[in-house]
Amino acid sequence: MRIAVLDTVYPAFVDELYARNTGLEQRPYDEQLRVLLDFSFGTSDAYTDGLRELGHEAVNVITNVLPLQTAWVRRERLRRLLRIADGVPARAGMAARHLVYQLIASAQVDAIDPQVVFVHDTWSIESALLDRWRRQGRFLVGQLASPAPPLKRLRRFDLMLSSFHHFVERFRAFGIDSEFFRLAFYDRVLDRLRAHGADPSAESARDHPVAFVGGVAPSTHGRGTSVLERAAAALPLEIWGYGGDELAAGSAIRARLRGQAWGLDMYEVLARSEIVLNRHIDVAEGQANNMRLYEATGAGALLLTDAARGLDDLFGVGREVVTYDSAEDLIEKARHYMANDAERIAIARAGQERTLRDHTYRERMRELDAMLQVRLSASSSSHASYGSTIASSP
Repeated sequence: MRIAVLDTVYPAFVDELYARNTGLEQRPYDEQLRVLLDFSFGTSDAYTDGLRELGHEAVNVITNVLPLQTAWVRRERLRRLLRIADGVPARAGMAARHLVYQLIASAQVDAIDPQVVFVHDTWSIESALLDRWRRQGRFLVGQLASPAPPLKRLRRFDLMLSSFHHFVERFRAFGIDSEFFRLAFYDRVLDRLRAHGADPSAESARDHPVAFVGGVAPSTHGRGTSVLERAAAALPLEIWGYGGDELAAGSAIRARLRGQAWGLDMYEVLARSEIVLNRHIDVAEGQANNMRLYEATGAGALLLTDAARGLDDLFGVGREVVTYDSAEDLIEKARHYMANDAERIAIARAGQERTLRDHTYRERMRELDAMLQVRLSASSSSHASYGSTIASSP
């Protein structure tokens, strides 16, 4: 099965990656893509790596990095698209860039000619392009664990996956085929960390007693930011996050901010932290579900997370992770484990073992493969005949 895996990355990460790698934008497409994926932002190449192990031909497409996409157009010698891409000024507006991204993504999918198009960022692809792919007989899969785009766009997908039980129920109520699909940890990150000189074992020497990585803007993380304010005032908490410009001038968080950390930089923070704090955003509606659950435990830190519904289906609470139900509880438990290394290390080790056993993307790709096999077999009568060579430009 040939599968195109489409994703986007944060613009701030792109800016930092290219600033750190001087001249990267002039290098060939494959080299730029490899540098980007190796830095392990988001799911990186976790999906394609796991799908290839299962015998599929899987290809990464990062749709919103202009120098990367321009390098692909140049490699493919698509002159019309190259003129369009080169004509986009560095400070072009969002709408102009978005149009270019759509045109290039369309050409890339045509060139890959996949049976399945997997879209991580369901906001990033316009309905007209989704319709085009469906007309070509491609099976469209979306993944969603954040605020949802309009229903009319979601209906374009043949299958919608979510790590939120309540999203799956709502999608099904609207007649959309949907399955529960948990997030996970990409275990290749551990080797990448070691190559960068970081030791992700739970027993390693860690120089950050308590850390948090994530958004701190009160407008989007009001409840969680309030808890962090209390923790920042009482603990040796270090914070790597964005949204700090929204904080009040006297916020205790401001003094604890250490900048932003993306990809491997973020994982290195986690691997150098004894205790990692976590909190869920409001859209989770009380359900245990975010990447930090797996990233922190996978990197060998003790995870101290807000008590959430379904967490005990993922980890042994008190044995593999620790929960808090108030700011006061968080502070008390953080202080306890800071003073009791043996207990902290034992829980961190058990949490890492659980993640590497049950919560890796290798395991998730087996689940995805089973879902696709069943549906592609059943959908053969409703999709157009597949197999003709598709033109390489829109």
